[in-house]
Amino acid sequence: MSAGDLEHQLEALHGTSFGWALACCRWNRDEAADVLQAVYLKVLEGKARFDGRSSLRTWLFAVIRRTAAEHRRRRWVRALAMDRWMARRPASSAAGDPEAGLAGGETVRALRTALEALPRRQREVIHLVFSEELTIADAASVLGIGVGSARTHYERAKHRLRQELAARGPRSR
Repeated sequence: MSAGDLEHQLEALHGTSFGWALACCRWNRDEAADVLQAVYLKVLEGKARFDGRSSLRTWLFAVIRRTAAEHRRRRWVRALAMDRWMARRPASSAAGDPEAGLAGGETVRALRTALEALPRRQREVIHLVFSEELTIADAASVLGIGVGSARTHYERAKHRLRQELAARGPRSR
């Protein structure tokens, strides 16, 4: 595949790629944008190369997932170093502002809460299959797990979501 073809196809996949980056970054838009930019840079510099063993989309989603994990690890190490540094400094009285709640209706909040309660792997498989419209086999390839394992995570996630949403039930008016 030529560089021009790759660039054109990456542009066409940008929307779904950003959606997957959001899911990998726990819905942090700034972090997702940074991760996606890092992915594009890896592709341009040749650090990530598409070899044709899977679809371009499957390959790209795997690169996004790995890059998001790298960013999480770096952020965690920085936070750990900052915590150690802060432990050596005198205590300050600075108080942070509470994070604003998510916008959306009660149903959206209930679904988001149920999704966040899922184990990470189940949440990733559900996102790839429903939001990104990948097959379970492609989702397995993106996540680097076997198809049977992906199917199990998918079924367990659907079952658990049904239970969570049924337990919340319709709210009385």
